[in-house]
Amino acid sequence: MSSTPPPPAPAEPSLQERAQQLKAMFPALFGGAPKPLKLRIQADIQERAPGVFTKQVLSAFLRRHTGSHAYLVAITRGTHRFDLDGAPSGEISEEHRQAAAEELARRRGNTEARRALEEEQRRNRAGLLHDFERTTLTAANFCALKGIPPEELGSVFEKFYRAQKGDHVRPGTGLGLAISRGFVDAMHGTISAANRADRSGAVISIRLPVPATDSALDTAA
Repeated sequence: MSSTPPPPAPAEPSLQERAQQLKAMFPALFGGAPKPLKLRIQADIQERAPGVFTKQVLSAFLRRHTGSHAYLVAITRGTHRFDLDGAPSGEISEEHRQAAAEELARRRGNTEARRALEEEQRRNRAGLLHDFERTTLTAANFCALKGIPPEELGSVFEKFYRAQKGDHVRPGTGLGLAISRGFVDAMHGTISAANRADRSGAVISIRLPVPATDSALDTAA
């Protein structure tokens, strides 16, 4: 005799759902812009809402809440912490204010470094394309001179590969090649880039398959 399996346990609410629950229960503290929290606020929540939130859930929520950019800014600019009713409950120590400022500075530095790296990579790609369009070297020699694998030369077809140049510089090939490649691929053809033999510049070669008979063509007739 087979027994009916028990129904699956309900899914644990997400942190976002827990945040909305805390906001509804304690709007004076968690509603609106972030406020510096009273120290040991987790114990106050468990005392005011026994059994509603586990220690693990509250710890995870508070880590995310107090680590947000807006909360760190509130710590650096505020003077007091607040309890569950939104009333001042202790001053923000200079140590905590300084720690928040240092974390904001660290994140700002990481963001600036990432943007600088992305800009440098963009300029490097644009410079590579600019040089390739004007070189008289063979593709192999060009790649050897630039220190790049020959197979990476195909990246000339990437969308938005072209750098933003001044009006005095002739724009390189960028989005147009990517669009061309899309059409050629759709027609089962090939497109490739090579150096000109007679002068500097690039040659873009497109090869498309030709049907054996006219009957193979899709016409409007």
